[in-house]
Amino acid sequence: MKLNQLADNEGAAKKQKRKARGPGSGKGKTAGRGIKGQKSRSGVAIGGYEGGQMPLYRRLPKRGFTKPNAKHYAVVNLGLIQKFIDLGKLDIKADITEDAIIAAGLTKQKLDGIRVLAKGELKAKATIIVTGASAAAIEAVAKAGGSLTVAAPVAAAAE
Repeated sequence: MKLNQLADNEGAAKKQKRKARGPGSGKGKTAGRGIKGQKSRSGVAIGGYEGGQMPLYRRLPKRGFTKPNAKHYAVVNLGLIQKFIDLGKLDIKADITEDAIIAAGLTKQKLDGIRVLAKGELKAKATIIVTGASAAAIEAVAKAGGSLTVAAPVAAAAE
């Protein structure tokens, strides 16, 4: 095969519709914008405008509240901890701390701390020390013969 014999598969590359390039193109003259009016001009931004009527986004009441000082935890599931123990990335002989979890690659950063959830199954007898945990996760670790300690978050050093 030579370079001049290369070709795309049939229908692989669709030609772009060239607007305002004469009557033969099928999109000549007004280029599909109709005649006159705001939408036929360039620089139109109609967005939520309803022709002077009070727009829907202003007619509906505001709902909810976002807490400005809310804590954001990195979430780790028990099944994932077990998987990393099986792979040898986490050592069950030593305590599994937040730093060990990040070093193993379970999560990239700890944000305001790491919270353990009970999704999956933990078979290994491990000692886990984290900032947060669900009641079901604490129970599941205890059932496996380990312990899950919820420690108070350590304030990050000023950078």
